[in-house]
Amino acid sequence: MAALEICVKGAFGAPDVLGDCPFSQRVLLTLEEKKLPYKIHLVNVSDKPQWFLDISPEGKVPVMKLDGKWVADSDVIVGILEEKYPEPSLKTPPEFASVGSKIFGSFVTFLTSKDPSDGSDKALVNELEALENHLKTRPGPFVAGEKLTAVDLSLAPKLYHLEMALGHYKKWSVPESLTNFRSYANALFSRESFEKTKAKKELVVAGWASKVNK
Repeated sequence: MAALEICVKGAFGAPDVLGDCPFSQRVLLTLEEKKLPYKIHLVNVSDKPQWFLDISPEGKVPVMKLDGKWVADSDVIVGILEEKYPEPSLKTPPEFASVGSKIFGSFVTFLTSKDPSDGSDKALVNELEALENHLKTRPGPFVAGEKLTAVDLSLAPKLYHLEMALGHYKKWSVPESLTNFRSYANALFSRESFEKTKAKKELVVAGWASKVNK
């Protein structure tokens, strides 16, 4: 089959290097896990080229060409890929689809908080504990059990950003008591698909600088 075309974020200050967008990485992980051939177009998001604005008027990444049309939004893209290329299946059973869905928002709130007493750290730990308890009561290593599914590929880049950015800006790390969570993150981060599609740590850190320094 012909390579699928996808536009993703280039690195801040080095637009010809794969950037740090967790939503772009989610789509790349899906392509890797489904063993689909793809061609990446890196976009300099701080100076968006006209060709890119022509196909993505809102200027958002990722966008992917599917059936001759450019499609935005990682949720939509992943849904279409699952439909068009059902094997191997990455479908998440509906009862697990929202597991961990509040972690990223809680992480961003804590990362950008200027008030150490606002409870944003505790709110994040509560969300991580909820995932810990889910993992503890199931045969892992993944959210839906033995099989990797779409929910894991959505969480993996977000958990990577969480660890890199909070470690750097807040000198914070995931509590050691969350052993199932830590094993889960390691299982995701050590996959070949993740190694191949992740942004370097310093790019993730640089990518959050403008939000942290507001």
